[in-house]
Amino acid sequence: MEFKMERPGLLEVGQEITVTEGVLPSNYYYTIDPALAMSANIPFRGKLKSSRGVVTDVIENSRGFYVTAEFDEPEIN
Repeated sequence: MEFKMERPGLLEVGQEITVTEGVLPSNYYYTIDPALAMSANIPFRGKLKSSRGVVTDVIENSRGFYVTAEFDEPEIN
């Protein structure tokens, strides 16, 4: 999952994270605690089962800083 981070240096690759889930009328969104980065809106079918993950990448592009994190999610059959 990708998160938008406003400033560099807040998270590092390999760092364990915890996310808080927010609910909108038709989507979820996730915030890396303590308010370090925020995901885009995620459809209900994309709801995370786990609140803990690991940062796998941190990049800077023309739009800002982006963090990619992986979560240990059960397989959906």
